Amino acid sequence: MKSENRTWFLQGMKDGIPIALGYFAVSLTLGITAKKAGLTALQSLLASLTNHASAGEFIGFTLIAAGASYLELCIMEAVANARYLLMSCSLSQKLPPDTSMLHRLLIGFFVTDEIFGVSISVPGRLNPFYTYGVISVASPGWVIGTYLGVILGNLLPMRAVSALGVGLYGMFIAVFIPPARKSRIVAGLVTISFCASLIFSKVPVFAQISSGIRIIILTLVISLTAAVLFPIEDEEEHDGQQEDTLTCREGAS
Repeated sequence: MKSENRTWFLQGMKDGIPIALGYFAVSLTLGITAKKAGLTALQSLLASLTNHASAGEFIGFTLIAAGASYLELCIMEAVANARYLLMSCSLSQKLPPDTSMLHRLLIGFFVTDEIFGVSISVPGRLNPFYTYGVISVASPGWVIGTYLGVILGNLLPMRAVSALGVGLYGMFIAVFIPPARKSRIVAGLVTISFCASLIFSKVPVFAQISSGIRIIILTLVISLTAAVLFPIEDEEEHDGQQEDTLTCREGAS
């Protein structure tokens, strides 16, 4: 069991390297925002250590700079990060049933879009140590990048910092391209998600809704529709059916 956990952990570390590079580039700009809001490098480091969310932290630092109240800050953070509740619920279903509450809480604390993307793509049940491996590499990239962004960010041209930030989006696309190539259903759902997101951002009625709420609405509607129309057969049931089929064939022969 320990050797299996170690194997999954090392695989997670390997898959976490591109995420860490993307996080580092984006968190440099985050550090610049934190410095403009009046935060020190240490305060920014603690903020990134306890809040692994780019949109959430950007909103938080912007509100701090604007002198917003604690209540406004709490409400906006809850709205911006609400989608992680859905991701955590989804990952909890992929974990083995006997996974302890401690493992579930630790994974839930570090859930981000990218960590969720690679974790949910693991075939079969998710070994918690795979996600721990991803976190062990990706999280320091985010935290250290924010810290250095406060110290060195203003020394870099803004165009260079913005160009580095594009790497995160390219990395996130790389997460869902492989499963989309294997399944037409996944490819179709990804396309529908892109189109729906674009429509929501352009239609005046939906454009007034915050980006966090829009993501939650689209996630619920598209995922529930896909679950109803294209249910995934349970692996244990599928294996049992295969065994029954083989038994029947052996009996017939």
